[in-house]
Amino acid sequence: MSNITTVTEFVLLGFSDIREWQLIYTALFLLVYLAALMGNLLIVAITTLDRRFHTPMYYFLKNLSILDLGYISVTVPKSILNSLTNINSISLLGWAAQVFLVLSFAGSELALLTVMSYDRYVAICHPLHYEITMPHGACVRMLAASWFSSCLNAIMYTASTFSLSFCGPNTVHQFFCDVPQLLRLTCSTDHVQEDVSLAITVCLDFFCFVLIVGSYVRIFSTVLRMPSAEGRSNAFSTCLPHLVVFTLFVTSGTSAYLKPISESPTSLDLLVSVFYAVVPPTLNPLIYSLRNRDMKAAMVRLLRRRHFLKERLSI
Repeated sequence: MSNITTVTEFVLLGFSDIREWQLIYTALFLLVYLAALMGNLLIVAITTLDRRFHTPMYYFLKNLSILDLGYISVTVPKSILNSLTNINSISLLGWAAQVFLVLSFAGSELALLTVMSYDRYVAICHPLHYEITMPHGACVRMLAASWFSSCLNAIMYTASTFSLSFCGPNTVHQFFCDVPQLLRLTCSTDHVQEDVSLAITVCLDFFCFVLIVGSYVRIFSTVLRMPSAEGRSNAFSTCLPHLVVFTLFVTSGTSAYLKPISESPTSLDLLVSVFYAVVPPTLNPLIYSLRNRDMKAAMVRLLRRRHFLKERLSI
Protein backbone atom coordinates (compact mmCIF):
# COMPACT_ATOMS: atom_id res chain seq x y z
CA MET A 1 0.00 0.00 0.00
CA SER A 2 3.04 2.28 0.06
CA ASN A 3 2.59 3.01 -3.66
CA ILE A 4 -0.85 4.56 -3.10
CA THR A 5 -0.26 8.29 -2.88
CA THR A 6 -3.34 10.24 -3.94
CA VAL A 7 -6.57 8.32 -3.50
CA THR A 8 -7.41 7.74 0.16
CA GLU A 9 -11.09 6.86 -0.18
CA PHE A 10 -13.53 5.60 -2.79
CA VAL A 11 -17.17 6.35 -3.60
CA LEU A 12 -19.57 3.46 -4.18
CA LEU A 13 -22.33 4.57 -6.53
CA GLY A 14 -24.41 1.40 -6.24
CA PHE A 15 -27.29 0.79 -8.63
CA SER A 16 -28.47 4.35 -9.15
CA ASP A 17 -27.72 7.95 -8.25
CA ILE A 18 -31.44 8.80 -8.17
CA ARG A 19 -32.67 8.96 -4.58
CA GLU A 20 -36.03 7.28 -5.20
CA TRP A 21 -34.42 4.33 -6.96
CA GLN A 22 -31.85 4.06 -4.17
CA LEU A 23 -34.63 3.62 -1.61
CA ILE A 24 -36.31 0.94 -3.75
CA TYR A 25 -33.07 -1.01 -4.07
CA THR A 26 -32.49 -0.59 -0.35
CA ALA A 27 -35.89 -2.08 0.46
CA LEU A 28 -35.25 -5.05 -1.85
CA PHE A 29 -31.79 -5.62 -0.41
CA LEU A 30 -33.17 -5.42 3.13
CA LEU A 31 -35.80 -8.08 2.37
CA VAL A 32 -33.22 -10.33 0.74
CA TYR A 33 -30.79 -9.88 3.64
CA LEU A 34 -33.43 -10.64 6.28
CA ALA A 35 -34.50 -13.76 4.35
CA ALA A 36 -30.89 -14.96 4.10
CA LEU A 37 -30.26 -14.14 7.76
CA MET A 38 -33.35 -15.97 9.00
CA GLY A 39 -32.89 -18.99 6.74
CA ASN A 40 -29.23 -19.56 7.53
CA LEU A 41 -29.69 -18.98 11.27
CA LEU A 42 -32.53 -21.49 11.25
CA ILE A 43 -30.34 -24.13 9.59
CA VAL A 44 -27.54 -23.49 12.09
CA ALA A 45 -29.98 -23.78 15.01
CA ILE A 46 -31.59 -27.00 13.74
CA THR A 47 -28.35 -28.78 12.87
CA THR A 48 -26.88 -27.79 16.24
CA LEU A 49 -29.82 -28.57 18.54
CA ASP A 50 -31.21 -31.72 16.88
CA ARG A 51 -28.93 -34.73 17.38
CA ARG A 52 -30.41 -36.43 14.32
CA PHE A 53 -28.51 -33.91 12.20
CA HIS A 54 -25.11 -34.59 13.76
CA THR A 55 -23.86 -36.27 10.57
CA PRO A 56 -21.14 -35.19 8.11
CA MET A 57 -23.62 -33.92 5.50
CA TYR A 58 -25.41 -31.65 7.97
CA TYR A 59 -22.14 -30.67 9.62
CA PHE A 60 -20.99 -29.28 6.28
CA LEU A 61 -24.40 -27.73 5.69
CA LYS A 62 -24.22 -25.92 9.03
CA ASN A 63 -20.79 -24.52 8.19
CA LEU A 64 -22.03 -23.51 4.74
CA SER A 65 -24.80 -21.51 6.44
CA ILE A 66 -22.24 -19.87 8.73
CA LEU A 67 -20.16 -18.93 5.69
CA ASP A 68 -23.25 -17.58 3.94
CA LEU A 69 -24.07 -15.43 6.96
CA GLY A 70 -20.60 -13.92 6.90
CA TYR A 71 -20.49 -13.61 3.11
CA ILE A 72 -23.72 -11.66 2.71
CA SER A 73 -23.17 -9.63 5.89
CA VAL A 74 -19.91 -8.23 4.54
CA THR A 75 -21.55 -6.56 1.53
CA VAL A 76 -25.30 -6.01 1.84
CA PRO A 77 -25.61 -4.18 5.22
CA LYS A 78 -22.95 -1.67 4.16
CA SER A 79 -24.81 -1.06 0.90
CA ILE A 80 -28.10 -0.57 2.78
CA LEU A 81 -26.46 1.86 5.21
CA ASN A 82 -24.90 3.83 2.36
CA SER A 83 -28.28 4.24 0.66
CA LEU A 84 -30.10 5.25 3.83
CA THR A 85 -27.52 7.79 4.94
CA ASN A 86 -26.64 8.87 1.38
CA ILE A 87 -22.97 8.62 2.39
CA ASN A 88 -21.28 6.39 -0.17
CA SER A 89 -17.62 6.93 0.64
CA ILE A 90 -15.39 4.19 2.03
CA SER A 91 -11.81 4.52 3.21
CA LEU A 92 -8.92 2.71 1.60
CA LEU A 93 -8.50 0.51 4.67
CA GLY A 94 -12.21 -0.27 4.72
CA TRP A 95 -12.08 -1.21 1.05
CA ALA A 96 -9.10 -3.53 1.63
CA ALA A 97 -10.86 -5.17 4.59
CA GLN A 98 -14.03 -5.78 2.60
CA VAL A 99 -12.09 -7.17 -0.37
CA PHE A 100 -10.23 -9.58 1.92
CA LEU A 101 -13.42 -10.74 3.65
CA VAL A 102 -15.33 -11.19 0.38
CA LEU A 103 -12.49 -13.23 -1.13
CA SER A 104 -12.11 -15.30 2.05
CA PHE A 105 -15.80 -16.16 2.35
CA ALA A 106 -16.21 -16.76 -1.39
CA GLY A 107 -13.16 -19.01 -1.56
CA SER A 108 -14.19 -20.91 1.56
CA GLU A 109 -17.68 -21.42 0.14
CA LEU A 110 -16.32 -22.82 -3.12
CA ALA A 111 -13.96 -25.14 -1.23
CA LEU A 112 -16.78 -26.27 1.07
CA LEU A 113 -19.07 -26.97 -1.90
CA THR A 114 -16.25 -29.16 -3.24
CA VAL A 115 -16.03 -31.03 0.06
CA MET A 116 -19.81 -31.47 0.10
CA SER A 117 -19.73 -32.98 -3.39
CA TYR A 118 -17.12 -35.48 -2.19
CA ASP A 119 -19.30 -36.28 0.83
CA ARG A 120 -22.26 -37.03 -1.47
CA TYR A 121 -20.00 -39.10 -3.72
CA VAL A 122 -18.89 -41.31 -0.83
CA ALA A 123 -22.44 -41.57 0.59
CA ILE A 124 -23.99 -42.62 -2.75
CA CYS A 125 -21.19 -44.53 -4.49
CA HIS A 126 -19.56 -46.17 -1.44
CA PRO A 127 -22.24 -46.24 1.30
CA LEU A 128 -20.68 -49.18 3.15
CA HIS A 129 -17.41 -47.26 3.62
CA TYR A 130 -19.05 -43.94 4.49
CA GLU A 131 -18.47 -44.00 8.24
CA ILE A 132 -14.85 -45.06 7.77
CA THR A 133 -14.12 -42.49 5.04
CA MET A 134 -15.96 -39.56 6.65
CA PRO A 135 -15.35 -39.63 10.41
CA HIS A 136 -15.77 -36.41 12.36
CA GLY A 137 -12.02 -35.80 12.53
CA ALA A 138 -11.69 -35.98 8.75
CA CYS A 139 -14.61 -33.57 8.33
CA VAL A 140 -12.97 -31.05 10.67
CA ARG A 141 -9.66 -31.32 8.82
CA MET A 142 -11.32 -30.79 5.43
CA LEU A 143 -13.18 -27.77 6.78
CA ALA A 144 -10.00 -26.32 8.29
CA ALA A 145 -8.13 -26.84 5.01
CA SER A 146 -10.91 -25.00 3.17
CA TRP A 147 -10.71 -22.01 5.52
CA PHE A 148 -6.90 -21.92 5.59
CA SER A 149 -6.38 -22.12 1.82
CA SER A 150 -9.08 -19.51 1.15
CA CYS A 151 -7.73 -17.03 3.70
CA LEU A 152 -4.18 -17.48 2.41
CA ASN A 153 -5.30 -16.87 -1.16
CA ALA A 154 -7.36 -13.84 -0.07
CA ILE A 155 -4.35 -12.31 1.72
CA MET A 156 -2.19 -12.75 -1.37
CA TYR A 157 -4.84 -11.40 -3.76
CA THR A 158 -5.67 -8.41 -1.56
CA ALA A 159 -2.00 -7.52 -1.04
CA SER A 160 -1.25 -7.69 -4.77
CA THR A 161 -4.31 -5.58 -5.62
CA PHE A 162 -3.47 -2.82 -3.15
CA SER A 163 0.17 -2.73 -4.20
CA LEU A 164 -1.10 -0.92 -7.30
CA SER A 165 -1.23 2.87 -7.53
CA PHE A 166 -4.55 4.74 -7.49
CA CYS A 167 -4.10 8.34 -8.51
CA GLY A 168 -7.12 9.05 -10.68
CA PRO A 169 -10.90 9.04 -10.17
CA ASN A 170 -12.25 7.32 -7.08
CA THR A 171 -15.83 6.62 -8.18
CA VAL A 172 -16.78 2.93 -8.36
CA HIS A 173 -19.93 1.72 -10.10
CA GLN A 174 -20.61 -1.07 -7.65
CA PHE A 175 -22.55 -1.65 -4.42
CA PHE A 176 -19.62 -3.29 -2.62
CA CYS A 177 -15.82 -3.35 -2.82
CA ASP A 178 -15.08 -5.63 -5.75
CA VAL A 179 -11.67 -6.16 -7.31
CA PRO A 180 -12.70 -5.99 -11.01
CA GLN A 181 -14.27 -2.55 -10.48
CA LEU A 182 -11.25 -1.37 -8.49
CA LEU A 183 -8.86 -2.30 -11.31
CA ARG A 184 -10.63 0.22 -13.56
CA LEU A 185 -9.23 3.00 -11.37
CA THR A 186 -5.59 2.00 -11.17
CA CYS A 187 -2.94 4.06 -12.92
CA SER A 188 -0.26 1.37 -12.57
CA THR A 189 1.10 -0.14 -15.77
CA ASP A 190 2.73 -3.13 -14.09
CA HIS A 191 0.08 -5.72 -13.11
CA VAL A 192 2.39 -8.70 -12.68
CA GLN A 193 1.55 -9.38 -9.03
CA GLU A 194 -2.16 -8.97 -9.68
CA ASP A 195 -2.00 -11.28 -12.72
CA VAL A 196 -0.10 -13.93 -10.76
CA SER A 197 -2.62 -13.79 -7.91
CA LEU A 198 -5.50 -14.03 -10.37
CA ALA A 199 -3.85 -16.99 -12.11
CA ILE A 200 -3.41 -18.82 -8.80
CA THR A 201 -7.04 -18.11 -7.87
CA VAL A 202 -8.26 -19.36 -11.25
CA CYS A 203 -6.18 -22.53 -10.87
CA LEU A 204 -7.66 -23.20 -7.42
CA ASP A 205 -11.17 -22.58 -8.72
CA PHE A 206 -10.55 -24.85 -11.71
CA PHE A 207 -9.24 -27.56 -9.38
CA CYS A 208 -12.44 -27.35 -7.33
CA PHE A 209 -14.48 -27.37 -10.54
CA VAL A 210 -12.77 -30.55 -11.78
CA LEU A 211 -13.28 -32.29 -8.43
CA ILE A 212 -16.96 -31.38 -8.29
CA VAL A 213 -17.62 -32.39 -11.91
CA GLY A 214 -15.76 -35.66 -11.37
CA SER A 215 -17.75 -36.39 -8.22
CA TYR A 216 -21.08 -35.72 -9.92
CA VAL A 217 -20.23 -37.75 -13.02
CA ARG A 218 -19.65 -40.76 -10.77
CA ILE A 219 -22.69 -39.93 -8.63
CA PHE A 220 -25.06 -39.71 -11.59
CA SER A 221 -23.67 -42.86 -13.18
CA THR A 222 -24.31 -44.70 -9.92
CA VAL A 223 -27.76 -43.18 -9.44
CA LEU A 224 -28.89 -44.14 -12.95
CA ARG A 225 -28.05 -47.78 -12.19
CA MET A 226 -30.24 -47.82 -9.08
CA PRO A 227 -33.20 -50.20 -9.49
CA SER A 228 -35.47 -48.16 -7.23
CA ALA A 229 -37.17 -45.11 -8.74
CA GLU A 230 -37.60 -43.62 -5.25
CA GLY A 231 -33.89 -44.04 -4.56
CA ARG A 232 -33.00 -42.27 -7.81
CA SER A 233 -35.43 -39.48 -6.99
CA ASN A 234 -33.99 -38.97 -3.49
CA ALA A 235 -30.43 -38.93 -4.79
CA PHE A 236 -31.22 -36.43 -7.55
CA SER A 237 -33.19 -34.18 -5.18
CA THR A 238 -30.15 -34.05 -2.89
CA CYS A 239 -27.48 -33.50 -5.54
CA LEU A 240 -29.11 -31.37 -8.24
CA PRO A 241 -29.77 -28.28 -6.02
CA HIS A 242 -26.14 -28.43 -4.86
CA LEU A 243 -24.99 -28.54 -8.48
CA VAL A 244 -27.26 -25.63 -9.45
CA VAL A 245 -25.92 -23.40 -6.64
CA PHE A 246 -22.35 -24.29 -7.54
CA THR A 247 -22.88 -23.57 -11.26
CA LEU A 248 -24.52 -20.20 -10.58
CA PHE A 249 -21.81 -19.21 -8.11
CA VAL A 250 -18.85 -20.21 -10.29
CA THR A 251 -20.09 -18.99 -13.67
CA SER A 252 -21.07 -15.53 -12.43
CA GLY A 253 -17.89 -15.08 -10.38
CA THR A 254 -15.63 -16.31 -13.19
CA SER A 255 -17.28 -14.07 -15.78
CA ALA A 256 -16.83 -11.03 -13.51
CA TYR A 257 -13.16 -11.64 -12.69
CA LEU A 258 -11.98 -12.85 -16.11
CA LYS A 259 -13.89 -10.33 -18.18
CA PRO A 260 -11.58 -7.76 -19.84
CA ILE A 261 -11.50 -4.45 -17.98
CA SER A 262 -13.54 -1.78 -19.76
CA GLU A 263 -13.71 1.94 -19.13
CA SER A 264 -17.49 2.10 -18.85
CA PRO A 265 -19.15 -0.47 -16.54
CA THR A 266 -22.66 -1.56 -17.45
CA SER A 267 -25.76 -2.58 -15.53
CA LEU A 268 -24.93 -6.16 -16.51
CA ASP A 269 -21.76 -5.97 -14.39
CA LEU A 270 -23.86 -5.02 -11.36
CA LEU A 271 -26.34 -7.81 -12.06
CA VAL A 272 -23.59 -10.41 -12.39
CA SER A 273 -22.08 -9.32 -9.07
CA VAL A 274 -25.47 -9.85 -7.41
CA PHE A 275 -25.53 -13.42 -8.72
CA TYR A 276 -22.26 -14.37 -7.02
CA ALA A 277 -22.37 -12.12 -3.94
CA VAL A 278 -26.04 -12.07 -2.89
CA VAL A 279 -28.01 -14.87 -4.56
CA PRO A 280 -26.08 -17.97 -3.31
CA PRO A 281 -26.24 -17.06 0.41
CA THR A 282 -29.97 -16.40 -0.02
CA LEU A 283 -30.80 -19.51 -2.06
CA ASN A 284 -28.75 -22.02 -0.08
CA PRO A 285 -31.07 -22.21 2.96
CA LEU A 286 -34.14 -22.35 0.70
CA ILE A 287 -32.73 -25.18 -1.41
CA TYR A 288 -31.29 -27.23 1.43
CA SER A 289 -34.24 -26.82 3.78
CA LEU A 290 -37.41 -26.60 1.67
CA ARG A 291 -36.34 -29.53 -0.53
CA ASN A 292 -35.33 -31.69 2.41
CA ARG A 293 -38.14 -33.50 4.23
CA ASP A 294 -36.06 -34.07 7.37
CA MET A 295 -35.16 -30.38 7.59
CA LYS A 296 -38.78 -29.32 7.09
CA ALA A 297 -39.93 -31.72 9.81
CA ALA A 298 -37.25 -30.43 12.17
CA MET A 299 -38.29 -26.82 11.47
CA VAL A 300 -41.89 -27.67 12.35
CA ARG A 301 -40.78 -29.34 15.61
CA LEU A 302 -38.60 -26.34 16.49
CA LEU A 303 -41.38 -23.83 15.83
CA ARG A 304 -43.89 -25.91 17.82
CA ARG A 305 -41.47 -26.16 20.73
CA ARG A 306 -40.94 -22.39 20.66
CA HIS A 307 -44.72 -21.79 20.57
CA PHE A 308 -45.20 -24.20 23.47
CA LEU A 309 -42.56 -22.43 25.56
CA LYS A 310 -44.19 -19.07 24.88
CA GLU A 311 -47.54 -20.42 26.06
CA ARG A 312 -45.99 -21.84 29.23
CA LEU A 313 -44.25 -18.55 30.02
CA SER A 314 -47.46 -16.56 29.49
CA ILE A 315 -49.39 -18.70 31.99
